[in-house]
Amino acid sequence: MQRSTDRILTTHVGSLGRPHDLLEIMREKEHGRPYDADGYAKRVTGAVDEVVASQVGAGIDVVTDGEMSKVSFLTYVKDRLAGFSAGAGEKLMPPSWQVEIDAFPDYYAGYLGKYKDQVSPMTTMVCNAPVSYDGHEQLAIDVANLRAAIAAQPEGSVTEAFLPSTSPSGFGRNEYYGSYGEYLSAVAEALREEYLGIIDAGFVLQVDDPWLIEYLSENPATTPEQRRRDAEQHIEILNHALRGIPPEKIRLHTCYGLNHGPRIHDLDFRDIAPLMLKVNAGAYSFEVANPRHQHEWKIWRDIALPEGKILIPGLLGHATNYVEHPELIADTLELYAGIVGRENVVAGADCGFSSRASFHPEVHPSVVWEKFRALSAGAKLATERLWG
Repeated sequence: MQRSTDRILTTHVGSLGRPHDLLEIMREKEHGRPYDADGYAKRVTGAVDEVVASQVGAGIDVVTDGEMSKVSFLTYVKDRLAGFSAGAGEKLMPPSWQVEIDAFPDYYAGYLGKYKDQVSPMTTMVCNAPVSYDGHEQLAIDVANLRAAIAAQPEGSVTEAFLPSTSPSGFGRNEYYGSYGEYLSAVAEALREEYLGIIDAGFVLQVDDPWLIEYLSENPATTPEQRRRDAEQHIEILNHALRGIPPEKIRLHTCYGLNHGPRIHDLDFRDIAPLMLKVNAGAYSFEVANPRHQHEWKIWRDIALPEGKILIPGLLGHATNYVEHPELIADTLELYAGIVGRENVVAGADCGFSSRASFHPEVHPSVVWEKFRALSAGAKLATERLWG
């Protein structure tokens, strides 16, 4: 994993808005209607070419495929894990969402309507058979598309590339295994095949893990002690799935979720960071631009960053179409660099900009590219200040 050895590098979390013509084909595919399979495959390849070129053009150093082939950063695994079926008419609502919805029902009544624009129905995956990985072909296509897109860019314009993969938690309900821990272990072992496939292809693995914070978040059905035990179990199982992979080839992304609301029930990151650091990764991506968490740079004065680790603070909000000012980005990078060292900071974003394939993603795609240009400009300003 590249470090900011002579300048502040830039990256993001992964998902980006899919082109509308791709979404239209994807919608037919997801609803089980006839679609042009060859045309779909070619359009995914073309979309990856376009999105990598756009990242490079906007000044992003560490790029990815924008998750062009995936209907969601999370539920894409329905096409890659055997042992699951769709729960008819059933939707999985994370506890932290429900707490917010109960606190602000009028706001969320309107907000949740946006999900009608998703190309894939929101359903719960139900585990009713042994879990195994059968996504090798899809992963090979993702790898080939990203490789080809990078090869088409000017030499030296891409510093590094990563591919996201989900953590074992958050997308399903167990009806097969004797305990939740056994179920989670089976899912983790299956996903390990994807993790290894990404590493073997020469890319950095990003594990998307909003569920770490979800385990710890307020939930009337559990006690704080139980939530802590669940989070510790999740970390132990995830680390087992990552066993043998050099940490410097892994970056972990965790966040407070996708719902763009008041977020007054978000936990303090001070209470999450020590657990996050227990995951055997080389870099950690987390929310900072979220105004509920902008002040939390100070926690790193008290929480020691382990030797060799990298922080990827999110300096672009995924919940607003405001474009962050490069001066603010540079100022925040200086704060982090002043505490943990400039070589241990990479500029990132809070979360994905189209975590679910949708005709109306979280932030308008035209704004995303302007945000990326601001991130690049802010990183250059910070570099001038930190290196002279």
